[in-house]
Amino acid sequence: MLHNKIMTYKSDKDKREKGMQILNRLGFLEKSGTPIAPDFMDHIIEMLYGDIWSREEMIDIKERSLITLSVLVALNRENELKMHFRGARNLAISKEKIEEMILHVSHYSGIPTGVSANQILNDVWSEMDKESK
Repeated sequence: MLHNKIMTYKSDKDKREKGMQILNRLGFLEKSGTPIAPDFMDHIIEMLYGDIWSREEMIDIKERSLITLSVLVALNRENELKMHFRGARNLAISKEKIEEMILHVSHYSGIPTGVSANQILNDVWSEMDKESK
């Protein structure tokens, strides 16, 4: 039996604060992309960034960034790659390290995913170089 009650996400203040700190470190608060539903965004901030990304005891933020990039390369997720390449650069992860990761991942996910990821990486790096001038 379905009810006509609208479900809303219940916010967690501590997780939201941690999530916003991670997003700030990644530089995601500086440049907004396509808007998404507010409840979904709250969930991403609190659960993904406030809970998962903030668990730096075993895997630090740079390692999480590279892990995330490797998954996005394998899945060929262009929009998310653009955002996370920016985040990696904001964390001072070198372009050369990211290129090496792409080379490694593309042997498992397919050469076309590596070609696409390299093109996106070059575009993002060029764009960020222009922004910093």
